Amino acid sequence: MIKEVKLKRGKEGSLDRFHPWVFSGAIASLPKDIEEGEIVNVRADDGRLIGTGHYQIGSIAVRILDFSDRKIDKDFFKERLTESLALRNALGLMRPDNTAFRLVHGEGDFLPGLVIDIYGNTAVLQAHSPGMHFARNIIALALTELDGINIRNVYYKSETTLPYKASLDPVNDYLIGGFETNLATENGLQFYVDWLKGQKTGFFVDQRENRSLLEKFARGRKVLNMFCYTGGFSFYAMRGGAELVHSVDSSSKAITLTSANVELNFPGDRRHEAFAEDAFKFLDKMEKGKYDLIILDPPAFAKHRSALKNALRGYQRINARAFEKIAHGGILFTFSCSQAVSREQFRLAVFSAAAQTGRKVRILHQLTQPADHPINIYHPEGEYLKGLVLYVE
Repeated sequence: MIKEVKLKRGKEGSLDRFHPWVFSGAIASLPKDIEEGEIVNVRADDGRLIGTGHYQIGSIAVRILDFSDRKIDKDFFKERLTESLALRNALGLMRPDNTAFRLVHGEGDFLPGLVIDIYGNTAVLQAHSPGMHFARNIIALALTELDGINIRNVYYKSETTLPYKASLDPVNDYLIGGFETNLATENGLQFYVDWLKGQKTGFFVDQRENRSLLEKFARGRKVLNMFCYTGGFSFYAMRGGAELVHSVDSSSKAITLTSANVELNFPGDRRHEAFAEDAFKFLDKMEKGKYDLIILDPPAFAKHRSALKNALRGYQRINARAFEKIAHGGILFTFSCSQAVSREQFRLAVFSAAAQTGRKVRILHQLTQPADHPINIYHPEGEYLKGLVLYVE
């Protein structure tokens, strides 16, 4: 029998507006024997059923999977995955020249706590909640049964994404199949994906459309790709006709993969050079005017709201360095992937950096995450990627 979570009086308002989170402070009572990751029914103070979801210890106590008394089994996951796949197909992402995309984006695809990225015939599955961790095997099986896509391998990569308090000890490994190839294609460009040891699921598919935009600005420019990771912006810039492209990352492993990805697409091309170095140190010693197209795509400066103040200072500082050093008539692509930083806060940090340097700056584009990272309209917290394309006189 499914256990029940009862809410305090008047705490069902956001859930009646289909927000998928139940916060611990809204709960009046829990069964004494409830366990992390268990499927529970959530009821209002008057006994009315709100929905069904996964329970976990923490400020977000229940993530609602369905606003009804729905059985959460393989058929449920297959139905949700089929709906997600239909959207990606409608977006035109499933093509011979594009084999990498996000299939499931948590709350945005009505599967809170779950992320799935596709690289060819391999799905990389990431759980962000104990409930999704326990459901991983039936989700993997449902993935291989989807019509319209041939997923033969499912790799589970959740060692760093699950709440540490849950003491789940997840192991990154194949749930189904095994290694075939780590080569994928995005808009006709090939790249190696390191889902075994790389960040996130191995590649940042959320920048696909922003990389395509950068390609249009690259012709004849000298490009600096900061925090390059595996070089996505770099090889798009090269295809766009950049005069030179320099890639910088503090991780030597990332630099090795960047060089391999550039070589894969542009063998023997001497326009590219990669540097394993701290971004701030690289910018500090860089001569002014050397580059007229700079990309700033740092890792999240604030993963939690407690770090927000320091994060905003970090964004201001790194953008000020770029404004000081970029050539006249330069283009700056600058991003924040911190969910805790709002679009307005990020823009204010960049504005402050521009004012600090006294440069004339104009906004050309305001960027966000692509359509395969959809935002549930009832869950605005799902908007995490913010970006600006700036013209610096």
